[in-house]
Amino acid sequence: MERKLIAIVGPTAAGKSALGVKIAKKFGGEIISADSRQVYKGMDIGTGKITKREMMGIPHHLLDAASPRRQFTVSQFQKLAYKAIKKIFRKEKIPILVGGSPLYIYAVIDGWVIPEVKPNARLRRDLEKLSTDTLFQKLQRIDSKRAKTIEKQNRRRLIRALEIVMSTKQPVPPLEKKPLPCPVLFLGIQKNTEELRTLIARRLEKRFKQGMVREVKRLHAQGLSWKRLESFGLEYKCIAQYFQKKISKEKMKQQLQKVIEDFARRQMVWFKKDPRIRWIQTLREAQSLARDFLK
Repeated sequence: MERKLIAIVGPTAAGKSALGVKIAKKFGGEIISADSRQVYKGMDIGTGKITKREMMGIPHHLLDAASPRRQFTVSQFQKLAYKAIKKIFRKEKIPILVGGSPLYIYAVIDGWVIPEVKPNARLRRDLEKLSTDTLFQKLQRIDSKRAKTIEKQNRRRLIRALEIVMSTKQPVPPLEKKPLPCPVLFLGIQKNTEELRTLIARRLEKRFKQGMVREVKRLHAQGLSWKRLESFGLEYKCIAQYFQKKISKEKMKQQLQKVIEDFARRQMVWFKKDPRIRWIQTLREAQSLARDFLK
């Protein structure tokens, strides 16, 4: 059996997890989650982590792989994903990489060679005290080339880039790639703006009913600081701000809809650049492309 891999990408709330399960069931696959927050234990409702029932018996890898108390890097994800891919291939199954975190997806498929710079807790604490704008300006000063390509509002990426530059006393090295040595089918779920806005609103309402606010309160009670919770962005950031009385409940809900819509737009900016992605709107299209690819 020739070794092949399927990747399912697209914006948040588009239905990637459900499609992944259906494709896995039809073609004998196992799922590898490529989500930068679903790797953390206890972060379930706010990240939209798939439930046992929704998995429909399909094995899922790289969910609950790390403690939210500790930083989990793209490099760690890449290593674990490669192990999972090998394990799935040994079973003569199809690895299906499912997620909306472009860095995780491309680090695996394109084999990014990531600088081996260990996290520096003291330096990170100092950098955490700075505003996002100050972090970006600092990176512009010491590594203007990396500053041109980084997402300037992403604190975690900014801190990591500064950590690499300040630890090595060198600019972030140009990205080297060692792509996966097997054919890859990229499936992208396409939704128009209005449809996506409705899906995000509906999913948010469902998560509030499921107890997303209580989840954030529980994580804080278990020792995660409000600052740490805010660092996870989106739902965790807005709800943490609500608990600190920085915003009202109504403002928190309005803000969440907007920041998630903005996040979906940023994801699509990334994915739309990739000509390999086959954009689909229905399950039938996805199954047809997968069938032809796996022949």
